[in-house]
Amino acid sequence: MSSEILINITPMETRVALVENGVLQEVSVEREKNRGIVGNIYKGKVVRVLPGMQAAFVEIGLEKAGFLHVDDLRETESGTETGLDIRQYLRDGQSIVVQVIKDPISTKGARLSTKLSVSSRYLVYMPYEEHIGISQRIEDEPERLRLREQLDKAIENVGRVEGVDSIDSSKAGGGYILRTAAEGVDSEELAREIGFLQQLWGHVFETAKMVDAPALVYKDLPIFLRVLRDMANPQIEKVKVDSQKNYQKLCDFSRRFNPEMLSILEYYCSDRPLFYLHGVEDEISRALEKNVPLKSGGSLVIEQTEAMTTVDVNTGAFVGRRNLEETTYKTNLEAASTIARQLRLRNLGGIIIIDFIDMKDAEHRRQVMRALEKALSRDRAKTTIASVSALGLVEMTRKRSSESLGRTLCQPCPTCEGKGRLKSAETTCYEIFRDVLREARAFECEKFLILAAQVVIDRLLDEESSHVADLEEFVGKTLEFQVESAYSQEQFDIIPV
Repeated sequence: MSSEILINITPMETRVALVENGVLQEVSVEREKNRGIVGNIYKGKVVRVLPGMQAAFVEIGLEKAGFLHVDDLRETESGTETGLDIRQYLRDGQSIVVQVIKDPISTKGARLSTKLSVSSRYLVYMPYEEHIGISQRIEDEPERLRLREQLDKAIENVGRVEGVDSIDSSKAGGGYILRTAAEGVDSEELAREIGFLQQLWGHVFETAKMVDAPALVYKDLPIFLRVLRDMANPQIEKVKVDSQKNYQKLCDFSRRFNPEMLSILEYYCSDRPLFYLHGVEDEISRALEKNVPLKSGGSLVIEQTEAMTTVDVNTGAFVGRRNLEETTYKTNLEAASTIARQLRLRNLGGIIIIDFIDMKDAEHRRQVMRALEKALSRDRAKTTIASVSALGLVEMTRKRSSESLGRTLCQPCPTCEGKGRLKSAETTCYEIFRDVLREARAFECEKFLILAAQVVIDRLLDEESSHVADLEEFVGKTLEFQVESAYSQEQFDIIPV
């Protein structure tokens, strides 16, 4: 599979697109005024401890206080016992060093943890843990064993490797996670990264001691540099960036941390905008719609709500050639791969409910679930398929660390206030009639002037004209109508004259 990473940079925002075989799979947007803060480390102040929720709010200098649950306290603070009382470890006004694990989402503040870590290309260093882990994406057991041996060797020899500053063995503890990109590397390369991470952590540790809460202690890399650290793999053939200045920054970063990536970095300077390659702009626009057509003629309907995301699979125009079961099976198979791609593309997280079309054949159901699991295996975010409910719904979760694409690029409709529905013109007309009856009892006047949208006035003068005449006779007052172009279909005013 051939892949490209496209990086579009403007003074206002940075956009990163992952394209596989000419098809957009992921897109990330980071705006200068609202940069993501996952990975940032802050010295915060506890502003409120909530024993009923076993959590605390921590002021870290943002608009909203962050949320710290007792499960996100490191073991040296909370132990491993159950039934913990967070008041044993936190108190109001206490200073505490925390790391952001989830960006602020909607009305919620950032999710915080005291299980701190700093990352490089091959490793995640956890200074307060003793755990050694290996990415689950490295499935080859002999390679996992080899990597563990190489890491143990690297930890022992970190101060003896050329290019690595001497490390005080008394400060060289902590745990590590070998990332997917570490597959195939040797102990010398790992030792260099261990040295870098421990020096970085030393800087973070000293900074945290010197600053007063709330304050930023460590800021993670901007998104265009995180690309080389987090997304680089052997399948990436090109990384194209359309900013000369930031292309140089990518080259400098690559020379220091990832020299083999230098050959695939490319400055894109064509007259044609970078995101018009492979139709990326069009794909982003389509990712904001709730209906997703399938090649077979079927479709998906994707609805994101506050609590969960629902995906409904429909056969649509696809009628098949043999029988209903075959039609259903083929539509569900195509839907499984499309759903996995749409979850990545739209960055949908949390609880996800998928309503596949009902299948009677048990083998068909197993094949569709296998297809979904296989498609999800390419997702960098952690996904878990929980179960199939009694109603035949597939329940799954996808790790959410930032806002979805739709909520990043869009805002709730000011007319419907996010409901996605408007009252019909007929409903508004009947509301007007009820209000006229109420106003007629309250005011002594000769007539009422009704202000409303064009579609409402048209209906009052046409389909509802007989009801208007009856109402005028009943209240003994004349009704006059005036179109207000600025009014929505739901808005109206009744003015006694």
